Amino acid sequence: MALDIQNVFTNTHESLEDLSFSKPVMLVFLRHFGCIFCREALDDISDKQYKIKDKNIDLVFVHMSANDIAEKFFSEYNFKDVKHISDPNCQLYAQFGLTKGNFGQLFGLSVWIRGFELKKKGKGYSIDQIGDSFQMPGIFVLKEGKIVNSYIHKTISDKPDYDTMIEACNP
Repeated sequence: MALDIQNVFTNTHESLEDLSFSKPVMLVFLRHFGCIFCREALDDISDKQYKIKDKNIDLVFVHMSANDIAEKFFSEYNFKDVKHISDPNCQLYAQFGLTKGNFGQLFGLSVWIRGFELKKKGKGYSIDQIGDSFQMPGIFVLKEGKIVNSYIHKTISDKPDYDTMIEACNP
């Protein structure tokens, strides 16, 4: 897939393409910050952030909020100085093939069951969502401006194997 990411910049003013030429990039497209599954993903990735750093991987989040809101949100999950890209119009999401979810992907039985399980574990959601609640998430590993691995969610409640994605950065 040909990517046009030279003019896509992180909050640190680095080109996404340039980053991918300096080391592998694990690019994580998030749902809105009010989503219980987005919060679960951040919890899971936070637990693995030292492994990500040890493997010399650039972790970059893509979100739909303003950068200052995102930075406050990321700090709740112990991310300090994490790189991120604000994409409120979901143009980068679309470029990577991430679509709007259909009814089953957003509200299907498996989504309700996983959401209920997370709620029982004390995970929360927020009505303070900023972003498109229909947007599907995904994860991509970039090297030298190309996608070398990806995980496209089939439902919003899918739980990726983050260790596999991390390993794909440095095979």
